Amino acid sequence: MKWLRAVLPVTVLVASGVVAAPADAAPGWEKYVVAPASRDVRPVKVLSTTGDVTNPDGLLGHGVATFRRQAPPPKPAWPVGTTAAASSFHAPNSGGNGQPRTYDPGNAVDGNPETFWNDDTLGAYPDVLTITAGAPVALPGVTVLSNVDGVPQDFTVEVLDAGTWRVAASVSGNTAVQRAVTFDRPVTTAQVRITVTKDQNTPSGEFSRVAEVWPGVVADPPVPTAVVDFGQVVAGYPKIAFAGASANRPGVRVAFSETRQYLGERSDFTRSDFSGGPGTDQYAVPATPTVWRDTKGCASGTQVCADGLHGFRYLRISLDALASDAPLTQPSGEVRISGVSLDFTPFLGTPSTYRGWFESADEDLNRYWYAASYTNELGLDTFRESDVDPRGAFSPSLAGKLVLHDGAKRDRDPYVGDVAVSGLTQYLTHQDGTAAKNVLADLADHQRADGWIPPASINGYTLPLFDYPLWWVTSSWDYVLYTGDTAYASSYYSHLVKTLDSWYPSVTDSRGLLAKGLNGTGGYGDYAFLPRTGEVTYYNALYVRALQGAAGLARATGHAADAERWLSRASGVAAAVNQYLWDPAAGAYLDSATGAVRHGQDGNSHAILAGIASPAQATSALARLAAGALPYGNPFMDNDTLVGDGTKRVYAFTSFPELQARFRSGQAASAIDQIKRMYGWMATHDPGITAWEGIGEGGSHYEQGYTSAAHGWSTGVVPALTNELLGVSPTSPGFGTWTVSPHPGSVSWARGAVPTPKGALSASWSQQGSVFSLTVSAPRGTSGSLVVPGGRLVLLDGRPLRAAGPLTVSGGTHTVLVVR
Repeated sequence: MKWLRAVLPVTVLVASGVVAAPADAAPGWEKYVVAPASRDVRPVKVLSTTGDVTNPDGLLGHGVATFRRQAPPPKPAWPVGTTAAASSFHAPNSGGNGQPRTYDPGNAVDGNPETFWNDDTLGAYPDVLTITAGAPVALPGVTVLSNVDGVPQDFTVEVLDAGTWRVAASVSGNTAVQRAVTFDRPVTTAQVRITVTKDQNTPSGEFSRVAEVWPGVVADPPVPTAVVDFGQVVAGYPKIAFAGASANRPGVRVAFSETRQYLGERSDFTRSDFSGGPGTDQYAVPATPTVWRDTKGCASGTQVCADGLHGFRYLRISLDALASDAPLTQPSGEVRISGVSLDFTPFLGTPSTYRGWFESADEDLNRYWYAASYTNELGLDTFRESDVDPRGAFSPSLAGKLVLHDGAKRDRDPYVGDVAVSGLTQYLTHQDGTAAKNVLADLADHQRADGWIPPASINGYTLPLFDYPLWWVTSSWDYVLYTGDTAYASSYYSHLVKTLDSWYPSVTDSRGLLAKGLNGTGGYGDYAFLPRTGEVTYYNALYVRALQGAAGLARATGHAADAERWLSRASGVAAAVNQYLWDPAAGAYLDSATGAVRHGQDGNSHAILAGIASPAQATSALARLAAGALPYGNPFMDNDTLVGDGTKRVYAFTSFPELQARFRSGQAASAIDQIKRMYGWMATHDPGITAWEGIGEGGSHYEQGYTSAAHGWSTGVVPALTNELLGVSPTSPGFGTWTVSPHPGSVSWARGAVPTPKGALSASWSQQGSVFSLTVSAPRGTSGSLVVPGGRLVLLDGRPLRAAGPLTVSGGTHTVLVVR
C-alpha cells in the first residue's frame, strides 16, 4: 500500500464517519476501565474454606464468619540423648535477615519448629537424614514437619528392625508442610532413616528441609482457613474487621498471592521472603471488636510481625500462630470476622482521570489497552520506606515522591529499563510525567564518577547493569518529547554527556562496538541478567537508539555540535553492527559475536527501530522471530544455547520493540496477531487482566511464584496501539511537532486522544473497501505530518489534492478522504 504524506503546521481535523464508528458517536471506551471504583476495595467472593469455618460470607460483609480451632495436643519428644546425622547440610548463614542461622541435622530433633535441617545439594538426590534415639522408642509412625520454603515430596522412612534396615513407609507427591506417616506395622527401634528423592522446587531453591521429626503420628486439629478473591490483582494495605475473639488472643496468619497456583501457607514471594521472614503476616486478635490494618512492623520485638503493603489477588486467612510468637498469640481459640477489605494505595485510574484514551473496532485490543493501563497504575505509587524492596532500595532522595515501581508485589523499586515502557504508558493515559521524571532525575543524581548511571535504588544504587544507562538516555528523550520539559534536559545535560562520552567509550572495542567484559564489566547484568559477553547486538542497537535520542536532547538544549557528533557515532556503530553481527545464513542479527550462534528478539527488533537494518534485512529478521511463534507470544531467543528455555520464554518487555518494528515495517497484521497471542494469553490465565513480568514454558509464570503478574515493563501494548495502530506520536519536545501515521491492518476503525502540554491531540480513522478517512485534531501552535494511504482521489476539505508530496495546511478543521 502506498501512503501519502501531508504536512500540517497547525491543526488538522479529518472527519471519519465513513464506517462503523461515526464521528458523532460518543466514545465508549469508559466501559473497558478495570480499576476499582474507590480506594476501599472489597473481595468479590470466597473461594474455599478448610477446617471449622462457619458463614464464610461474613468475610464479604454478610454477617460474621467464625473460625474455631481446639488447642493442638503436646508434641511427642524423642528420648534424651537423641541425635541426627545427614548426607549433607548447608553451612550457617544470616538467614537473609541478619540473624545467624544453622541448618545442621540436629535441628530436626531439637523440639524447635523454627529451626530446620537443610541439605547442601541443590536439586541432587538422595538426601538422607538419620535419627538415632537416646533409647529405643515404640513407634506407630513419625510426623515430618518441613518448611514452607519447600517440602519433601517423595521420600521413604526406614527403621532399624531386629538389626536390619527396612522400609516402613513410602510417601510420594507430598505437598503438606506437616505430614503424618503411619508405618506398615508398629515397631520399637532406636534408629529412623528418611531418604528424600524429590523436593518442591521453589524460588528459595530445591532443597530438603525438615524442621522436626516427631516420634509418633501427630494429628493436630485442622487449621481453619478461608481464601477470598478480589477479582483481579490489587495493591495496598489489607484490612480485617474483627467482631471479637476468645480471650486467649488467638492468632491470625494472612498469606497473599497473585495466582491460586502459588497461594499456600506463605505468600508468593512477598517482601518478607527476601529477608528471611515467615512469608505470612501475623496478628494477635483481641477479644473486643477491632479493625486491623496490615502495617509493617511487629507487636513486640521480633514477635507477631506483619509486612504491610501487598500486591495480590487472593488472600488466605488462617487461625494459626507461629511457635515463635508464643505467648503473645496462640494457634487455637475462636476468631470472628465481619469483613475483609483493602486500602488501595496506587494511582486510582477511574474514567475521570484518563487524559488519553483509545478505542477501536476490535474489543480484544481495547481490553488489552486498558488492562495494561491498570497494570501500570498498580506501580504508580508513592515511594515509602515501609513498602519498597528490602534489598537496600530505600533512598531518602525518593521518599514521599510519586514513582513508577516495576511491580505491584515486587520488586517495588523504580528501574529505568521498566520506565522506558511504563513511562510511555503513563504519558499516554493519566499523568503529566511527574513519576517518570522523579525516577530519571534521582538516578542521574546518583551517577557514578565514571559516567555510569545506576538502574535503580536497589543495593544502594550499585546494581551493575550494562544496558540500563542507555535506557536512561532513551527514557529521558521520551520524557522530554511527551512533556516538553526541556528544563529537565538542560539540568541533566552534563550527565548525558558523561554517560555517552565517558562510560560507554570505556566499554567500546577496536571495531567500534560495545563489548561487555571490557573495563571490568564481565560481571555486569542486563534486563534479564543474561550471561552474554562481548559484542551483543542488543546492546549496540540500543546504543544507536540512545545516541539518536541524545541528539534530540542536544538540539532541544542548543548543543547542535553534540547532536551531529552523536549522530555520526551512531552511524559508525550501525555500520559495525551490519558488518560484524549480521548473519546472512540466518537472515538475522546474531545475539552475540561470542559463543554459540543464536539470534535474539531484543537485538533484531532494536536494530530495525534504530534504522540499522535495511528494509530487506528487517523483513528477513522479523520472519526469523516469527518462526518460533508460541500460543502465548514470540520467544526472546531462537535456540536454547544462552538459557535452557530461550525458545519457550516470552517477555512483553522485549516483545514491545518487535511490535513497533512490525507496525513500522508494514506488518500490522502480524503485530496484531502477536498482541492477541501474548496479551490474550495473560488476560485469560490466572490472575487475568494484568500483564506478567514474563511467560515461561507452556504459558506458565516463568519464575513460578516469584514472577510478578502485574509488571509495568509489560505494558507496551498501550504505546503500540496508540503510537502505531492509531498512529499518534510526538516528533519534537512537547508535541511541538507530531505525526499521525496509522497502521490499520485488518482493524476497520480506531480513535483516541493523546495528552499534550497544550491540550489533547485526538485522531480518528476508518477504512472500508476502497475508502479511508482520517480525523486529527491538534492544539493550536503545534504542527504535524499525516501519513495516509495513496489513492486515485485524495480530498482535503472537499478539494482534490496531488497524488503525492507534502501538503501544508493551517488552522481550523480539515477533512482528509482517500478513495483508493
